[in-house]
Amino acid sequence: MSSALTDLFAHPIVQAPMAGGVSVPQLVSAVAEAGGLGFLAGGYKTADGMYQEIKTLRGLTGRPFGVNLFMPQPEYADPAAVEVYAHQLAGEASWYGIGLGDPDSGRDDGYDAKLAVLLDNPVPVVSFHFGVPSPEILDSLRRAGTFTLVTATTAEEALAVERAGADAVIVQGVEAGGHQGTHRDNPEADGSAIGLLSLVAQVRETVNLPLVAAGGLMRGSQIAAVLAAGASAAQLGTAFLATPESGAHALHKQALTNPLFVRTELTRAFSGRPARGLVNRFLREHGPYAPAAYPEVHHLTSPLRKKAAAAGDAQGMALWAGQGHRMARELPAAELVRVLADEIEVARAASLGGGASS
Repeated sequence: MSSALTDLFAHPIVQAPMAGGVSVPQLVSAVAEAGGLGFLAGGYKTADGMYQEIKTLRGLTGRPFGVNLFMPQPEYADPAAVEVYAHQLAGEASWYGIGLGDPDSGRDDGYDAKLAVLLDNPVPVVSFHFGVPSPEILDSLRRAGTFTLVTATTAEEALAVERAGADAVIVQGVEAGGHQGTHRDNPEADGSAIGLLSLVAQVRETVNLPLVAAGGLMRGSQIAAVLAAGASAAQLGTAFLATPESGAHALHKQALTNPLFVRTELTRAFSGRPARGLVNRFLREHGPYAPAAYPEVHHLTSPLRKKAAAAGDAQGMALWAGQGHRMARELPAAELVRVLADEIEVARAASLGGGASS
């Protein structure tokens, strides 16, 4: 089954699906053409918007690619807590001269409609974030010829992925930029996330599925390390965010290596779910007060984030980034894949050489 995944691409390099306009077809096709596995982000799009991106991508490459979906979220947010946070954000709205978004704008991200598109027009790979699809859905995708992956942040979650019948598990360490793909958002578990190498080892001993390791990976030597630990491939997001093909805002790309942004934190400030981003004014001021309320907080802050981006205010944007962000390289995506692949081989050769001389 591991070969069923890795046979789809020449190099063990997966470009993470980054929602919010980053993983555009131009980025995905460049990665795919260079021998990696590129991913479109289905999150925060309509089903038709996702379909149009798939059509565009198919016009750019005939190589395999993936599409990522967000799982519908259960209703467990405290409406009173969301209202209190809205009052907390009133100053931001006044500053930008706009209103806050409607926190009740929807919980399922068009999940059923997007699944229908992917079953009617199958793609090579589909991955899921924020939970585990039903065995019936995973089976229907398999019958359509689609390879399925599901994110897990603990060994227990990985076991749930295996039991549901997914083909592989994306093992996401705490170092990862953007949203942690926990299956249930439990505020009491904040601060308990596991580092990638430890998590890969734990999951490798828990399930028999192929593993795709994700979390702060920026160099081929790091990819070689997770492959040696038992992963079949590595998923990188922040590394591709800085490429010219990425759809990320120019300020977001610049912030990755801007000395003004020295560190990242997991925060609920922008979406109500733990997500790793560069520490800026918005995160510092509002992170301590943000409730566990996704997607309510995401909807609430959406106009603020868009206005900040339009105004060129990086201090009000969600600058998602992994812990390795300072190692970002402004290379074209295809060149980055080739450089990473070369670095993997150098690291492997060094490892073999070291073993021979000891």
